[in-house]
Amino acid sequence: MPHENQAGGKADAQGARRPTPPSSVRQAFERFRSGDAVDPGLVEQSIEHSWKRCVGFGLEERRKPQFSELSIRRLGEAREQNRCLTLQALPVMENLYQQIVDTESMILLTDPQGLILHTIGDDAFLERADKVALRPGVKWSEQEKGTNAIGTAIVTQAPTLVHGAEHFLAANHFLTCSATPIADPYGRLIGVLDVTGDWRGYHRHTMALVRMSASVIENNLFDGLFADEITLRFHARPELIGTLFQGIAIFRTDGTFVTANKSALFQLGGELNTLRGHTFVELFGVPLPAVLNQIALRADRPVNLALRSGVRVVARLNLGRDTGSSSVAPASYAAPAAGRDTVPARPARQDAVPRLTPLISLACLETGDPQMAHAIGRVRRVLGRDIPILIQGETGTGKELLAQAIHAASPRADAPFVAVNCASIPENLIESELFGYEEGAFTGARKRGHEGKIVQAHGGTLFLDEIGDMPTALQARLLRVLQERIVTPLGSVRGQKVDVAVICATHRQLKQCIVAGTFREDLYYRLNGLAVTLPPLRERHDLEALVQRMIATCGREGDGVRVAPDVLGLFREHRWPGNLRELASVLRTSLAMLGADRELRREHLPDDLLEDLAKPTAVTEVQGEQAQGPVSLRALEATAIERALAEHRGNVAAAARSLGVSRNTIYRRQPAPRNTTR
Repeated sequence: MPHENQAGGKADAQGARRPTPPSSVRQAFERFRSGDAVDPGLVEQSIEHSWKRCVGFGLEERRKPQFSELSIRRLGEAREQNRCLTLQALPVMENLYQQIVDTESMILLTDPQGLILHTIGDDAFLERADKVALRPGVKWSEQEKGTNAIGTAIVTQAPTLVHGAEHFLAANHFLTCSATPIADPYGRLIGVLDVTGDWRGYHRHTMALVRMSASVIENNLFDGLFADEITLRFHARPELIGTLFQGIAIFRTDGTFVTANKSALFQLGGELNTLRGHTFVELFGVPLPAVLNQIALRADRPVNLALRSGVRVVARLNLGRDTGSSSVAPASYAAPAAGRDTVPARPARQDAVPRLTPLISLACLETGDPQMAHAIGRVRRVLGRDIPILIQGETGTGKELLAQAIHAASPRADAPFVAVNCASIPENLIESELFGYEEGAFTGARKRGHEGKIVQAHGGTLFLDEIGDMPTALQARLLRVLQERIVTPLGSVRGQKVDVAVICATHRQLKQCIVAGTFREDLYYRLNGLAVTLPPLRERHDLEALVQRMIATCGREGDGVRVAPDVLGLFREHRWPGNLRELASVLRTSLAMLGADRELRREHLPDDLLEDLAKPTAVTEVQGEQAQGPVSLRALEATAIERALAEHRGNVAAAARSLGVSRNTIYRRQPAPRNTTR
């Protein structure tokens, strides 16, 4: 039975709103424009509220759509800034597209401001959507495009359907759009997933598919982000663990709740903000050490837990790097000593579990590249000498791997390796994460306080990743800790002595940050004892060895797999903007495509990699004049696209037809504008 939505209109059994009849929308809009009250139930309240905002923005429903579009270069920068989101979202979008293919629709991914980053869709509908600038590089906020699912979902922070004439601008009335916000593991909006099609082809299952796909993206964002914490996956129905519906909750090794996905919050019966500061025992009625002891005795079995509501759930725990393997002796989980003024000299803190699996070694990182060999050789000379190391390099070049290898080769190898990503922790939490806090230091602080990452690393190595993104307000405090080797938790007047080796990493040019005033010069010289730079993958000479090494780490999927010579040639040609991280992702996907085949060939490669390889580079010019020399296929393709666009006066659809390709192909392969400034 359909039921009434809170804001009016009907909802189906899945809770998705059905479209309001066009006659009701027209009647509601006429009353709205005349200044009369809109009768309840004629249109969704969220739509009416959006119309009011549009009037406040000065929009006119009959005006010709105006828009500004990012250049290809700036669009590339926006995609790079949202790399974490896009890496998780693009495979999900591809899967979603397979479910809606040939329905005259398209899938869009935007950033938190509504800027379209990527689209996938049916060519015929993409051409229609292009007429209203529904394409990458254009922002679809309410301010820019009036009432629309993307922009309105950003405002309401809720799944949003905008159908037909519900769009404020008349030019968009042919659309039906279903959008869902995407949140990061800390609950912050990081993007929007949207399916848009012809309003006459609306299907009530579309919103359900969009919401499920967004949930997959959100759940995938948890993977790898909490490598130092404990991940709990649970549900009242055991068969749903490992599926989209499982609850995912993150806890520190001392039992403090960190964050959770939406399913976990629903099962736990609280909002994220209200659950912060709670402990494992408060949420499940049993101390975390007791559960870890149970896992140690029966590592292959799930555990039974009870929620505060009395509902019993089945759970599996993944232990973070700070807790090593799950098959550890129960005695390793002794509670931390309370009330100590200083930290014991060695070994690691008592609530940490000894690491049973060794970290990667320096030797493993030497696969034949001279630049890597030079960097590793310099690192070896300072091992154990209390000289801070600064690792520089592009995103994905393996900075944390090198940091782990340095720790494993140092005299501190048996002590903790504690990694802190200064860019991924919210600014309002990073201070308590680094320095810890006392009981009652702030609202929501847990009882007995929290031991910060610096203290957790006592006796071992503190790895500060993306140090260039540390808030400037905290840089002075970090500098003092590094100079005095004493940490004072928030809300405390007693300092704790610490002994840590410090390794930092950044993809930023810190000297430029100093000039810009975003990084302290004195902190830079404190951290820059030895600076090493990791080469980007496109400049390395050991690509084949890296590929084979990565395949060998993929378990049975990689057993006996060889890479075809032409695929290695493609790998050498690719620019690898994501570096080692991108290569690892490509290989994982390709191995999944192999089946029983043991040779990785071109047809096994992901489509997006092949598309990137097909993208042209701008024809080489010297101050506007064609350079002499051999012309690559990419340059010829670029020239053909440029000529077609010129012949058709920039009409992408006409240029695509003349070349016999899709409009999307033109957008993907269109060269960046040339700089003709002399």
